[in-house]
Amino acid sequence: MLTQTTSRVLEPSDLDAALAVLDREPVQNAFVTSRVQVAGLDPWRLGGEMWGWYEDGMLTSLCYAGANLVPICATPRAVRAFADRARRAGRRCSSIVGPAGPTAELWRLLEPGWGPAREVRAHQPLMVTDGMPAGIVPDPYVRRIRKDEMETIMPACVAMFTEEVGVSPLAGDGGLLYQARVAELVGSGRSFARLDDNGKVVFKAEIGAATPQACQIQGVWVAPEYRGRGLAAPAMAAVLRYALADVAPVVSLYVNDFNIAARRTYARVGFQETGAFMSVLF
Repeated sequence: MLTQTTSRVLEPSDLDAALAVLDREPVQNAFVTSRVQVAGLDPWRLGGEMWGWYEDGMLTSLCYAGANLVPICATPRAVRAFADRARRAGRRCSSIVGPAGPTAELWRLLEPGWGPAREVRAHQPLMVTDGMPAGIVPDPYVRRIRKDEMETIMPACVAMFTEEVGVSPLAGDGGLLYQARVAELVGSGRSFARLDDNGKVVFKAEIGAATPQACQIQGVWVAPEYRGRGLAAPAMAAVLRYALADVAPVVSLYVNDFNIAARRTYARVGFQETGAFMSVLF
């Protein structure tokens, strides 16, 4: 019997209840929702556990505990319960990421035992759009990357990740997991780039998380020698057009607050700030 409030690891039979929680914030929760819709709640397929918080017998909050620790629709009492469970389990994740408020409280509770973090990005604006921008013509040279172009896109992906996260994705397992993820996005038609006349990547981005309700653009990168030339906005408009036409009716992304140039570019393409994420990197 469930007590009035309790937390536990969810089981595959809890899928419908978990999806109901995720559906309360379809844009904000797109990353986790996309995984759950494909893998269910089996930890082996999901790549981690899904923790649930119950109030009066109803599942009200979730926390994904895999490579990332992600609080979902988490109330203050749920955050405390998830922090207790995370402390007991010990840190297994490479980051904590989620809506800024609950994530900040989760980190406050975990920092004494898990800290120090390598970096804390306390405010990462969540930006959303559901239409194409006026006045920006999508770059006609931005296209889907083909499966036979993995060797072309991979160096740009590694450069973007290293620049963004501060560590190489090739560390540890030699990049096997990262290469598999890039290959998955290429294979599903969600990797986009513009190449120059020599076949080098000038711009690239992916549509990462994707559900029928919303999708998320990630990995936006312009080659250093091409920055400052006004390429990013038309290129982003091209990716946005693909996303709206082929993937979901709402498109989101989140960006570091200190990246003023990127925020201005996304605003030009029609993205509006609707909230904020927070990331704690280990």
